Amino acid sequence: MRSVSTAASNATEEVQLGDREFAKIAVYAKKHFGLSLSDNKKPLVRSRLSRRLRSLQIGSFSDYLDILDDAGSAEEPTELLCLLTTNVTQFFREVHHFETLRDEVLPPLLDAAQNGKRVRIWSAGCSTGPEPYSIAIVLHALCPNAHKLDIKVLGTDIDPVVVRQAIAAEYGPKDLAQIPKVYANIVTGGGSLAPRLPDEVTSLVRFGTLNLIKPFPFSGKFDAIFCRNVAIYFDKETQQDVWMAFANALTPDGFLFLGHSERLSGPALQRFRGTGITTYQRIS
Repeated sequence: MRSVSTAASNATEEVQLGDREFAKIAVYAKKHFGLSLSDNKKPLVRSRLSRRLRSLQIGSFSDYLDILDDAGSAEEPTELLCLLTTNVTQFFREVHHFETLRDEVLPPLLDAAQNGKRVRIWSAGCSTGPEPYSIAIVLHALCPNAHKLDIKVLGTDIDPVVVRQAIAAEYGPKDLAQIPKVYANIVTGGGSLAPRLPDEVTSLVRFGTLNLIKPFPFSGKFDAIFCRNVAIYFDKETQQDVWMAFANALTPDGFLFLGHSERLSGPALQRFRGTGITTYQRIS
């Protein structure tokens, strides 16, 4: 990696992101993360990466690309991913999906679970954890002994930083206030105790780091998959590959929940039928 002067690092804010460097960053992001960076994202990329250049005390985007190309730099790809994406999440976001989960998806699954059947739900792109924990809250409300059955919610994200936060399950009162009143009694705490999610809820959830553009490492199937506001970062070809991978990862008649601005496209349309707002069921 080329060395730079202190003066150059102090001037990072003024460094321009050339077309050549932007193209290389876009290729890298697509190859490693599936992210689609069109030309109109160039100002955003420059703005966000300029912060990282200042932190690293380097004075050009060429120098930054040298760091990315260094096979020994395990940290930098994650830093790049964090800068290029936005983690926006909350408990029970797009609440209609959780109503469908409660009213249509879970009742037959829980009946089967009481008779020994395994139930698996996947939150793909779980960020800091409110989505998988919201799923677990619904499970617990419908079936208070769910944590004693063969029921698990898997939360995965490509970003190991947010996965660690999700595992910690440390949420403030403002975060937990997003939980609908019908489930409010599940959140424990009171008096001098800070509100928190009970063990019966958190024990239902497992977390891991996973890249959706890589082959899924699962042998079993999922009864439902939540992948909301993740595919917006992919181009259409990558989206369609992910949709098909989800179809193959679901049980017959399993459900797929997408974000409010996402729609299935391509060959996956032959594998699913729409059942509600950005809600799909696999055709068995």
